[in-house]
Amino acid sequence: MHRNPKLPTRPLLPRNAGLPFSEPHSWPANGLFERINSNIKHQIEKVEEMTGDMDPKTNFALIVIQTELERYRYLVRSYLRARIAKIDRHTLHYLSTDALRSRLSEMELAYATRHQALLHNHYLSSFLSSFPPNLQNLNDASGGISMIEVPDLESAVFIRLLKDASVAARGVDEDDDAEMKESDIVILRWSDAKPLVDAGSAELV
Repeated sequence: MHRNPKLPTRPLLPRNAGLPFSEPHSWPANGLFERINSNIKHQIEKVEEMTGDMDPKTNFALIVIQTELERYRYLVRSYLRARIAKIDRHTLHYLSTDALRSRLSEMELAYATRHQALLHNHYLSSFLSSFPPNLQNLNDASGGISMIEVPDLESAVFIRLLKDASVAARGVDEDDDAEMKESDIVILRWSDAKPLVDAGSAELV
């Protein structure tokens, strides 16, 4: 039977960036997506080569490759759509500083910039043009109050410990510190879980 040496059986996509309640993590800088897309393209070419083969054994192998290929394409699409949804929800926030902009890929950054420009122009033509010029900015922070909507860092998330670690959490009535073991699953505010996830001590589930 034909074996697929290109696409591993375990998904390699960063799990933490695909969840709706967390912030998108930095775009992988190690060429992960370039390699995945290259492998997917290679497998598509392999499928096209095998399509005209009428050998039943080869056709069974073709079905296996197509199934695995569609699974990976689904994972990639879901991951990218989740990131775009987060960018759409807080576009100005992710364009506001160099540190936040660096989390995005070049295409995501271009998309966010264009998206915000179109949105601002739409607001200008709809109602903002009737306001005084000093009130037409969507990122105004005068008076110590910022108009930029930011992600809710107090949202509850589930995390799985990847190694033994001390977990500090803030509760409604009191705060607590606990020594957790590898594979333990706990629920925390995202603001408390984020340091553990960023340090590689935990992952979102």
